[in-house]
Amino acid sequence: MADRISFHLDEHVGHAIARGLRQRGIEVTTTVEAQLRTHDDDAQLTYILQRKCVFVTNDAGFLARSTAGQQHFGLVYYPSSSRSIGEVVTFLTLLYEIMTPDEMINRVEYL
Repeated sequence: MADRISFHLDEHVGHAIARGLRQRGIEVTTTVEAQLRTHDDDAQLTYILQRKCVFVTNDAGFLARSTAGQQHFGLVYYPSSSRSIGEVVTFLTLLYEIMTPDEMINRVEYL
C-alpha cells in the first residue's frame, strides 16, 4: 500500500477543495473527473476500492453503508454547508499528514 493517503471527493464536495489539496501536493480525484457523476453509489464504491483512497462526502448514505459493514479505505463525512472550504482543506491536510493508509482502513472521520 502507498505511504500516504489519497482522497476521492464526492460530487457535492466543491472543486475548490480539490484545488486546495492539490496545491499542497496531495493526490485527489473527484467524482466529476472520474466521470462517475451519473453513476450509482455502487460504481462510486468500486472506483474508491480500486484506487484505495479515502472518500470525502456529505452523503449520509455512505455512513450507513459503513455502519452496515461495507469495507472501505477511509471515509470523511461532513454535513453539507457545515464547513468552509478552508476548514475542509485544513482538516484533510492534517489527516494526510498524520494518518497512514493502513490506519484509515474502515475508519470514519467526522468533520
